[in-house]
Amino acid sequence: MTSQTPIALDLAAYGVTKLDLRHEDCVDGLRSLDDESVDVIVTSPPYNIATKYRSYNDRSDRNEYLDWCCFWGTELSRVLRPQGSLFLNVGASPSNPLLPHQLVLRFSDFLVLQNTIHWIKSISIALERGSHLSRGHFKPIRSPKFLNGCQEFVFHFTKTGRVKIDRLSIGVPYQHKSNIKRWNHTQGRDKRCRGNAWFIPYKTIHSRDKQRPHPATFPVELAENCFRLHGITERTVALDPFLGLGSSAIAARNCGILTFIGFEIDGYYLGVAEERLSGGGSA
Repeated sequence: MTSQTPIALDLAAYGVTKLDLRHEDCVDGLRSLDDESVDVIVTSPPYNIATKYRSYNDRSDRNEYLDWCCFWGTELSRVLRPQGSLFLNVGASPSNPLLPHQLVLRFSDFLVLQNTIHWIKSISIALERGSHLSRGHFKPIRSPKFLNGCQEFVFHFTKTGRVKIDRLSIGVPYQHKSNIKRWNHTQGRDKRCRGNAWFIPYKTIHSRDKQRPHPATFPVELAENCFRLHGITERTVALDPFLGLGSSAIAARNCGILTFIGFEIDGYYLGVAEERLSGGGSA
C-alpha cells in the first residue's frame, strides 16, 4: 500500500505546529523527505517473529527481512541530521534471540551504535527473608526450553557515535543523598543518570481490541524518554516511520516537540492513532 492520505487534525489542540501523519508505506514516505531534515527518530519495526498484523506479513526469510530493514534504514540515515539520533526498539522471540544483534550489525554499515538501552517490561527482585517483589507484564510462553521474555532492546544510533545527549532530562534521584555533596559533577543537584536499564511496564487495560488493537505497541513513556534523552528545542523535527497506534506522536506532543512526521501502512491503525491524539491518549 503506497497511497498518501495525510490526516487532517486540529494542530493547535495538540500543541504542535505541524503534525504530518501519512497512510503510506514507510519506504515511499521516506523518499519524500529531504536529506538531513530530521533530528530524532523513535520507532519500532516489525520483528519478523510471525506477529499477526492487519496489513503486513511478519514472516519472511531472514536475509530478505534484514535486507528490507537496511533498505529503510539507509533512508533513515539519509534524512537524519549530523547530530541526530535514531532510537530503534527491537525485540526477539526466545527461540530466535540473535535477530536484534544481526540487525545492529547490518545497520553498522551506515550508522554508529552509540548506546544500547534495555527496556525492562517485567522484573522480579529478591527481598529479605526469601520474599520477592514482582512488577510489570510479560507474555508467558509454555515451552519447557526457554525463559519468558521480559525485556527488549532500544538501540541508539547516530552518524558519528559522539552526539551529546541530555542524560539528566530523564535522570533519577540519588538513593544515598550523601553522594550529592561527595561528587563535584552533581553541582548540588539530586539527580543522576538513569543508566541504560529502563523499567517501563505496560499499563493495565481491560480490552485489547478496544484499548490496544495493535499487537506490538510500546508505551508512550518509552518514546518520551528517547525524545528527552536526545534533547528538544523549538526546532526539533521528530519522525516515526512505523507509527502504529501513535505512541511516538503522543510522546512528541507530551515533550513539546513542534514538528512530527509519521508513516503507517495500515489505515485502521492510523485511524486509532488519530483517535488517541484527539482524546489526549497516553496509554
